[in-house]
Amino acid sequence: MSDATHFERYGEPGFGDYVALLKPRVMVLVVFTAIAGIVAAPVAVHPVIGLAAILFIALGGGASGALNMWWDADIDAVMRRTRGRPIPAGRVQPSEAMALGLVLSAFAVVMLGLATNWIAAGLLAFTIFFYAVVYSMWLKRSTPQNIVIGGAAGAFPPMIGWAVATGGVSAESVMMFLLIFMWTPPHFWALALFMRSDYDDAGVPMLTVTHGRPATRRHVWWYTVALTPVALGLAFTSVGGPIYLAAALVMHGIFLRGAWAIFRRDEVMAEADGYAVEKRVFRDSLAYLFVLFGAIMVQAALHGTVLGAFR
Repeated sequence: MSDATHFERYGEPGFGDYVALLKPRVMVLVVFTAIAGIVAAPVAVHPVIGLAAILFIALGGGASGALNMWWDADIDAVMRRTRGRPIPAGRVQPSEAMALGLVLSAFAVVMLGLATNWIAAGLLAFTIFFYAVVYSMWLKRSTPQNIVIGGAAGAFPPMIGWAVATGGVSAESVMMFLLIFMWTPPHFWALALFMRSDYDDAGVPMLTVTHGRPATRRHVWWYTVALTPVALGLAFTSVGGPIYLAAALVMHGIFLRGAWAIFRRDEVMAEADGYAVEKRVFRDSLAYLFVLFGAIMVQAALHGTVLGAFR
């Protein structure tokens, strides 16, 4: 479709359409966990540098979202959850989304390198590449392990934040990475349980499609169990402490209880209540990550590092 025909049919795309391409809801989690990485690090960051770093990390995350929407426009048009996005809804052309993603990617990486250091910039560049190419273009459409391996893309922001402050990687930043990495599969599989028809229609080999819902329920439970040592282990690193441990015990207990409830259900039970348990676990899992990374920041304040981090 030509630009002229497109504008005649849909009108000029608005600013909100381009913002939507950046997946702002996902960007909130990216920014929040990156801030936690900066704040928890043992090295002070000037407030101007810290704010600039957060801005460029957010733009990098948004750029990968735009590239993902460009590549996935065909399946987004099929899935109920995504058909209202700017490209399948006809408000933005795919070429515009691709251009926006590429330009913002280059800008974010270069500016983060100039503002902080090239280790942080390199991690940001790898994150964008991993999400846009490794996950979106390869894993998502080829293997039911798409979420397991692809979850690494969303796990890098606290490592990037830590690198902004320290110029490197440490055991603590790797543990924060692992927290998100191990959390991602049960979080998304809970969603897939009540959105399976979308993935069926789009031909995406989500675990619910390739192995069925009973197998997915087992995976939700065992991956949540496997998350336990990571979630609790962070309490015994330099970024943890009693506040974090208390938060982790409560939130992980809720997550385990929800995963066990999912494990014990069958499709008759789930359909009878409209997948109420699965939807609740999905919502609780979102709160889980925000509370735990919020606790890391609170713990940093108690350690006396938060004031130093932005002085």
